[in-house]
Amino acid sequence: MIILLSNDDGYLADGINILAAHLKKIAEIIIFAPKENHSGSSSALTLRSELQIKKIDDNIFCVNGTPADTVYLGLSGFLDIEPDMVISGVNHGANLGEDVLYSGTVAAAIEGRSLGIPSIAISSINKNNNNYKVAAQVAVELVEKLKSHPFPSDTILNVNVPDRSMGDLNGVVATRLGTRKKSYPIPVSNNESHTYNYLIGAPGEGHDAGPGTDFHAINNDSVSVSPIQIDMTNHTIIEDLRDWLI
Repeated sequence: MIILLSNDDGYLADGINILAAHLKKIAEIIIFAPKENHSGSSSALTLRSELQIKKIDDNIFCVNGTPADTVYLGLSGFLDIEPDMVISGVNHGANLGEDVLYSGTVAAAIEGRSLGIPSIAISSINKNNNNYKVAAQVAVELVEKLKSHPFPSDTILNVNVPDRSMGDLNGVVATRLGTRKKSYPIPVSNNESHTYNYLIGAPGEGHDAGPGTDFHAINNDSVSVSPIQIDMTNHTIIEDLRDWLI
């Protein structure tokens, strides 16, 4: 089995390297990741400048582009073999609810799925090496289960791992995406030249966070596995829309 690993924290990030070390026990690993941190880049592709792929070591490559760029390049001709799976992570922080719309980690998995490869995004709630190791072990177990339980071709698995030791996890549960409350206020400063400097505010707490959601799973020390898809059509209103558009 061959797994292509990417992320949005960069190829030097602890999360992806700890994940690679664990997955090497069950698969051949190719790291194809951004040169630098691209958190929050979503599915952006670099269209107006050339991209450079640099070989760092055997089966380790970095790209001066976004997470989606890296997976696109890796699967569109640069590699002379086709991976069996794309895994993005371990991300430095949660990807819950509408985080998936902004996340470069999830975007790398979406790009893999769009190019026909089963893909997983995995994120660690806490940002330390111990939690990365737990998330990496969860990834190993999930990959082993997927060998006999493949998921639909239009689906990405979005996995979030709580800040607990392996022995203290409260199982692994299938969830839907919840929603967050409004983001915290945007910090702003200005100077005498009438230039205003902004920092994007921290994400809000869970709003739709009841039983069955990814937020609820994490709050109850469970690993959350959310099947997500690219089709964002609101199918429930198509007929009504057709009626009044006529």
